[in-house]
Amino acid sequence: SFVLANGRGASVDPASVLARAPYIAVAELTGTAANGRILLAVPTAQADIERLFADQIDTADEVTFDRTAMSLRARRRKRLHAITLAESPLAVAPSVTTARILAAGLIDAGLDRLPWSKPLKQWRDRVMFLRAAEGEEWPDLSDAGLAATSESWLVPTLSDKTALKEFSAGDLSDALMALLPWSLRARMEREAPTHFEAPTGTMLAIDYETGQGPTIAVRLQELFGLTTHPSIAQGKVPLVLELLSPAHRPVQVTRDLPGFWRGSYAAVRSDLRGRYPRHPWPDDPANATPTRRVKPRGT
Repeated sequence: SFVLANGRGASVDPASVLARAPYIAVAELTGTAANGRILLAVPTAQADIERLFADQIDTADEVTFDRTAMSLRARRRKRLHAITLAESPLAVAPSVTTARILAAGLIDAGLDRLPWSKPLKQWRDRVMFLRAAEGEEWPDLSDAGLAATSESWLVPTLSDKTALKEFSAGDLSDALMALLPWSLRARMEREAPTHFEAPTGTMLAIDYETGQGPTIAVRLQELFGLTTHPSIAQGKVPLVLELLSPAHRPVQVTRDLPGFWRGSYAAVRSDLRGRYPRHPWPDDPANATPTRRVKPRGT
């Protein structure tokens, strides 16, 4: 098979002497553009091509993204239209142009390939939660939104880089956090905090990534005495409470803690008293003292 100068492909009989020639001059062919058949041709040498078509030969440096290596590759190519006559590797010199090529390649490979840290993932989820809860004043940090705005946040931080391995978690964090205006940063801390403080003082991380809404996992006994359901976003969004046993096993999920105290707590209490007799299980949890401890011996 051969590539013609016009970009079409064509082939000769594998048994033909032409099949072993590096270049041929084609005089006659038949068939479609996608499946041409060479009927008449003669072998030719690269030196003759370069002599006869010198005014049509271009030499250019090309930078491409290598998805396997997640890095840029540069080559110098000598071409006669669609035919590559020679090529050699080059070192990649970082620039705005290479940054755009690298950014496009990384986005095409998937934003999950970037060096996300756990705190940055939570930060992104918090921003997206507030955007869904309060509107478009909060930036769109979805995959589609980030891909559409890569020129403003990703390209600048890649101007001195040629591979994903040179892009650190700190670089990614700085680039993304710059998308959140200063005017919204204090509001974010108030309305979408990283943690909820239980009545016992335990700081519980809020998971914004779950499909059921912002969620905390907390031992049931640490919420004794709490008569209002925990919420965020200026009280607009109740936290999903994954209530746990003393052994951190799931007991119940609720968005209405006062209703739980009045309702199904009695059945849960009956079960937990049997499994964890050394722990306090008061009749009136809404007015009991929260605890992380077992009952003193002898009580």
